[in-house]
Amino acid sequence: MATLNVLIVDDEVGIRSGITRVLSNFAVDFPFLEEEFTFNLTECESGEEAIRIIESQPVDIVLLDNKLPGMDGIDVLEHINKKKYDCCVMMITSYASLDLAVQATQNGAYNFVPKPFTPAELKTSMENITKHLYLKRMTKNLTDDGKESRFRFLSILSHELKSPINAIEGYLITMQERQAGNNLDDYEVMLNRCIERIKGMRTLIMDLLDLTRLESGKKVRENTKVDLVEIARITKDTVSPLAIQKNVSVHIDSDADQIFLSADTEEIKIIFNNLISNAVKYNIDGGDVYCKIAQNNGLIKITVKDTGIGMTAEDLSKLFGDFVRIKNEKTRAITGSGLGLSITKKIVEESYGGAIHVTSVPDQGSTFTVELPVKASI
Repeated sequence: MATLNVLIVDDEVGIRSGITRVLSNFAVDFPFLEEEFTFNLTECESGEEAIRIIESQPVDIVLLDNKLPGMDGIDVLEHINKKKYDCCVMMITSYASLDLAVQATQNGAYNFVPKPFTPAELKTSMENITKHLYLKRMTKNLTDDGKESRFRFLSILSHELKSPINAIEGYLITMQERQAGNNLDDYEVMLNRCIERIKGMRTLIMDLLDLTRLESGKKVRENTKVDLVEIARITKDTVSPLAIQKNVSVHIDSDADQIFLSADTEEIKIIFNNLISNAVKYNIDGGDVYCKIAQNNGLIKITVKDTGIGMTAEDLSKLFGDFVRIKNEKTRAITGSGLGLSITKKIVEESYGGAIHVTSVPDQGSTFTVELPVKASI
């Protein structure tokens, strides 16, 4: 069982004692946590005393009132933010206002909870801030030598994003369909953009899960006789809504009607989907995408060529890194996780002993080539 040090800063003794009663026997437990979190509680009644405590002993969470004798809570928050103390702050005050909430957030407060609050509301807030603190500290361990911590973090992040995204999308679609009978015409553009962002976040979640499974070595691969030509055609159908929107033509060509490989179907789908969807996304309006599948000289070669915006040599040098997205004026409106090509490279090289190459010319297009050994084919 882990213990977090909580500092309660409020000049009202009743508030301090009430929070202490609620949290003294309360523990936070989530499925992904190895142990429960309990709280070691310390009380003080002024901002000056709070700073002395924070500077003299470890404090993980600060429950901070704003209206205090002498130094205001917002001043304490600014001091904590300036000194970069490793703690999370939640403002708790009866003087709730939008301006104060914005100011507190800008100065690093995790959350803003107005008085009066119920014990249930306080517990929920403590669950959220504990989870936030746990994830925040895990990110500090995301180094090349700490892959286990890194990908455990990614799994947790994916788990935590799923439910709220699904809920938000459901509410937005309900509003968009006028199920409540309200007139939302003036918000049509905003709603559509929100939904698109949510779709992009769902893509990020799936990419994070794929990456986690690949690098943790826990993904169970199910090799079967996979027809690469069929997968390419399925992918074309999948990306067709975006291709139609951009007036991009996708062409599939192959040396034979069927080209088989002993492979995991889902992994092959990831390869084709990432390459072809990128070729559409980063293309020009009215452009073309050419996907060629060939078998020759001991290799199955998959080539995806586009007539899009292309990349510079500097962009190419970092293209296959995790969370890498090429950012410039031409890509500003294009959403993505920055993981697709990284995942594709890992699958090609680590799962199949293959290779992936790319050539590109700015404003002329890019060509991705995947080579997979025929020795694995059926």
